[in-house]
Amino acid sequence: MLAETIQLTIGLTQQMSLYLVMAYLLTKTPVLRPMVDLAVGLPHKFVLYITFSMLCIMGTYFGEQTHDAIANTRAMGAVLSGLLGGPVIGFLVGLTGGLHRYSLGGFTDTACAISTTMEGLFAGLMHLKLLRSKQLNQLFNPFRVFAIALGAEILQMLTILVVAKPFDDALQLVQTIAIPMLLVNSLGAALFMSMIRDQRTMAEKLSSVYSAKALKIAERTVGHLNQGFNPTTASAVANIIFEETGVSAVAITDCDKLLAFIGAGADHHKVDTPIASALTKQAISSNKVVFADGIEQHYSCSISAQCPLGSCLIVPLRGENEVIGTVKLYEKKSRFFLHLNQTLGEGIARVLANQILHGRFLDQHNLLVQGELKLLQAQINPHFLFNALNTLNAVIRLDPDKARSLTQHLAAFLRANLKRGAEVITVAEELEHVRSYLTIEKARFGEALCVEWDISKALLQQKIPTFTLQPLVENAVKHGTSTLLEPGKITIVAEQVGEQLRLIVRDNAGAYQPPSHSDGLGMGIVDKRIKAVYGQHYGITVECQPEQYTNIIVSLPVSSTL
Repeated sequence: MLAETIQLTIGLTQQMSLYLVMAYLLTKTPVLRPMVDLAVGLPHKFVLYITFSMLCIMGTYFGEQTHDAIANTRAMGAVLSGLLGGPVIGFLVGLTGGLHRYSLGGFTDTACAISTTMEGLFAGLMHLKLLRSKQLNQLFNPFRVFAIALGAEILQMLTILVVAKPFDDALQLVQTIAIPMLLVNSLGAALFMSMIRDQRTMAEKLSSVYSAKALKIAERTVGHLNQGFNPTTASAVANIIFEETGVSAVAITDCDKLLAFIGAGADHHKVDTPIASALTKQAISSNKVVFADGIEQHYSCSISAQCPLGSCLIVPLRGENEVIGTVKLYEKKSRFFLHLNQTLGEGIARVLANQILHGRFLDQHNLLVQGELKLLQAQINPHFLFNALNTLNAVIRLDPDKARSLTQHLAAFLRANLKRGAEVITVAEELEHVRSYLTIEKARFGEALCVEWDISKALLQQKIPTFTLQPLVENAVKHGTSTLLEPGKITIVAEQVGEQLRLIVRDNAGAYQPPSHSDGLGMGIVDKRIKAVYGQHYGITVECQPEQYTNIIVSLPVSSTL
């Protein structure tokens, strides 16, 4: 019996070697691609079914005759099909191989038909278990494959003992074939899977090629996003990505709506519509890549059930401190989304984000230059200075001490305007500047202007951009309280709400009119400066009840510096 066992082992090893040569040849053809990518599309499942069914049948034909039975490597096909294709493919391949074995007859025909089907199903259930535990990569671990194949072959031997009759013949057969089949089938499955794993590793190394492609995309998109992040520029960039990557569709969004969509599904993915995909919202809120590959995470269109797209890679466009949008690469249901494209998609997103940031930097630079010019023009406002001097002229004759105090406030105000080396100042310094301005205006308007302060002392050392409050207070006087027949009232508030610092300038005129464009030192320039530095979540909002009140609310982050 020992000699027969050794002879069977040698014969099955030769057969296994033939399979491994075939596996190597398959790695050089597109046939192995579904195995490498764990594809689950119907065409890919069909390829898996045909390939491993042929291996099962060949394993039986080339098997070694012994004791009116066939020692074979059929189990390799059944086990590998289940591991790579899941329970359904494993069951079908095992059933096909089992029915073929049954057609050849012998006292183990029924037992072999049942056990081969069970082996495919068993391996498929192992696939399902690893899928649910998010350990699919373990399918390519040769040691784990060896253990699964060993378990499947033990299951076959037990089935033969239970089903095949007479039992004595079944026992004698198992004693002869158990060691050769357990060893050769388990080792063969492990080596076959090792080849597939090596193919995956090689594919990942090819990601450097996609880096070069990302560089080409960067070269073609240079200049587009410098003109702003809007539907026009996003459409041009999406078209370039679509041409260079060869994916089924490309979309670009900001954090609220779809800016561009090119490719399959463009008939229902309409530009300028709000983001409907939960996966896109997840990528934006978590600032993480979301890869709905159709295996571990399924993708389904949230707009149309007839959408041809079946997988999606969503990569956040990261700004300096926030997510500013997403780039989305899609593949159709009939095509599997290659892992390589994930690397490419992330590279593209980094390139585009840098271009957007560069465009914002240029815009911010231009904005600061514009603000610089506006502030320089306003350093000595001739109209304000003329009114201040007239007020001083009138007060000097009536109250020299008050005139002396007003002169000091005027000097402090002008000094603050001229001393502009720093881009940030404390709330206390900004309020002092505002206080000097209002003291002069109050001397001018007398009882017609009342000023109230509601300032939290804990906020006095918070840093804010220079010239944040004074232009707003000047507008409140010039366009608000000065137009009233009754006394005007200005209230200035500094408070903390959550993680935000809120500065409020309130007047009782309620004369605010939304401007059609920025008006010098008005709210427009202040709002843009704040957003350029801190992001779109901050800036100025207005609450107005006509002829009753206007609240100009400045929102800034607490404990932040420029």
